[in-house]
Amino acid sequence: MWYGFQDVLRDTVGIRTRANRLRPKEFWAVDDVCFELKQGECLGLIGRNGAGKSTILKMLNGIILPDKGTIKIRGRVGALIDVGAGFHPQLTGRENIYINGAILGLTKKEIDRHFDSIVAFSGIEEFIDTPVKFYSSGMFVRLGFSVAAHLRPDVLLVDEILAVGDMLFQGKCLEHISHLCREGCTIILVSHDEERVRRVCDRGILLDRGRAIFQGDLNDCYAQYHGLAPDAWIGETRRAGNRKVEIRQVEFVDAQGIPQKTFRVGQPMTVRVHLVPHEPVDDPIVDICFNSNLGYVACSIHSRFGGYNLGRVDSPCVVEIRVPSVHVSPGGYRITAIITGADQLDIYDWRRNSWDITVEHDSYVRGAVWMPAEWRVLSTEEIVR
Repeated sequence: MWYGFQDVLRDTVGIRTRANRLRPKEFWAVDDVCFELKQGECLGLIGRNGAGKSTILKMLNGIILPDKGTIKIRGRVGALIDVGAGFHPQLTGRENIYINGAILGLTKKEIDRHFDSIVAFSGIEEFIDTPVKFYSSGMFVRLGFSVAAHLRPDVLLVDEILAVGDMLFQGKCLEHISHLCREGCTIILVSHDEERVRRVCDRGILLDRGRAIFQGDLNDCYAQYHGLAPDAWIGETRRAGNRKVEIRQVEFVDAQGIPQKTFRVGQPMTVRVHLVPHEPVDDPIVDICFNSNLGYVACSIHSRFGGYNLGRVDSPCVVEIRVPSVHVSPGGYRITAIITGADQLDIYDWRRNSWDITVEHDSYVRGAVWMPAEWRVLSTEEIVR
């Protein structure tokens, strides 16, 4: 209760109590983070869960007061931090548009003027007179974003609030955010979706345990993010199987045969899988999966799909897989190695997310893979011939 009283004094009266001292078991959610944005710039806040990204947005929006330091913002601030905050479940979508708009600072005249546009943007016209307690989570987000999108702010704060919406609506929202940026709106975006951040932002800040460990170019920012400790990755390390054949090690070596942890797009790579059989097996299958930092399988190197038969394995050996050119997009990858019987039902050894490598490139490569291509321009007559 005493701590709560101190916080009330600080927040209401402005008295700074113990501003530089932490209470037992406390830590700084945001510690000495400094940055400046000009009109029309877009900044991405990058980092693991608990790094301090959402806390920074809440301080910028005035929800949380900083214990020390200052925040200066010029212009009208709009925040998409908790979309749909203030919605009343018993009221209809139409009624909640007016309530939510008022909470966000829109006047009734402004809401009247934008009402049809808000409903059209949300795409839930046929349910606008239905109580929102019957809405799905996606419909809820659609309506909340549509109201907030019509604020026309000078500074827009966007947290990871679009994950519930479907792909088409996410694309519409990102296009709207990009449109605001082109009109001179300053944007600060928090998202774990690297593709989304790259599409909107000019530069980034990498946060780790409340501190900014890097500010600048997004390529460099994500390169450092992918190089953080293994607990930054999505997906735990697990192992399963009956160990008829054991995967002792998986190495990644360059053209000179030197083990590496980092490769460049287009560079050759050799994967060496060290196997130790504990009983003879015939025609085992080896599968090497490259899992992206977002958790999906970017690509897989599979012995059977690659048309290779390992034959009988009855003594320690190394399976060597030569990749002429690395074609996955830049980023960090966790490697899962699996060896099974010929029927793929008998799992000998399955080592999930047990190794990691980083792929780099000089420029941004969009998507899960990099596809090399040759370019030329032909005239219409040449195409006809």
